[in-house]
Amino acid sequence: MPPLNPRVVGCGERTLVLSHGYGGSQAIWDRVLPHLAETNKVVLFDWDFSGGGGDGEKAAAEEEEEYTFEGFADELVALMEEMGVSGAVYVGHSMAGMIGCIASINRPGLFTHLVLVGASPRYINSDDYEGGFDEPEIDAMLATISSDFLSWAKGFVPLIVGAAADNPSAAETLARTFFAMDPRVADALARMIFLGDNRGVLGRVAAPCTLVHASGDPAAPPCVGRYMEGRIGRAALVTVDSAGHFPQLVAPDEMLRILDAVLAEEEEAAAKGGGIAIVMEERGSLAAVGEVEVKGDIDVAT
Repeated sequence: MPPLNPRVVGCGERTLVLSHGYGGSQAIWDRVLPHLAETNKVVLFDWDFSGGGGDGEKAAAEEEEEYTFEGFADELVALMEEMGVSGAVYVGHSMAGMIGCIASINRPGLFTHLVLVGASPRYINSDDYEGGFDEPEIDAMLATISSDFLSWAKGFVPLIVGAAADNPSAAETLARTFFAMDPRVADALARMIFLGDNRGVLGRVAAPCTLVHASGDPAAPPCVGRYMEGRIGRAALVTVDSAGHFPQLVAPDEMLRILDAVLAEEEEAAAKGGGIAIVMEERGSLAAVGEVEVKGDIDVAT
């Protein structure tokens, strides 16, 4: 397993594992980390493709090795075992959400709860599924990534952050690692993500899940969360009223309220000696957050 630059921040009886997605690094958690580390042991790391310090050169040299969600899940399990982490609350953003689902199926004892932020099992629309993109849109985007990744990224980062003009520091946080990705790795990884189909995984997830989707997410709109909620055995959906794909960057207070509620339920369940209850049936102040459908076309190829 390549070095993933793991670190542990904070202390406490509970362990949180924060896992970033495509183009990111552990820096995407900086706005929620101080609060979480006050009462929890928080594990962070960089996937090997990350421009935040992962072994990107090694990944580029091994580009002939195909990326798979199962391979990433194996890396996650190996990292947690190496660090002696079990019974953790796993917070997986974007592609890391489905990685966590697969890892939890393979090694259920490592996870007590999955918080899946902007996760999607499938990005391409079909007759019986709304993933957010038609197949020609995905094909055009992948062609642009393959031919000129940096130009594509310069247009994609502000779009995916959402309201970048109002959140320049959020856009800068993501841009630093996004632009640092090796273009060959970025291309191979994008094909794994945007052409993949993990819908069959959902029904096998036994861990309770909280699904967090931003109302204005162009990559994983709330309709994807509703689909996942209906197919994961114990799952509840929260829709955050924010733009973009990174609520931990642009709506950190809302993200923390969700995580605090999950952790409070876990603590209560542990005190009773039982399993984790399904969260979000009643969320107090969070119950006021409504679901908003994303409207309009998104040009992902520029």
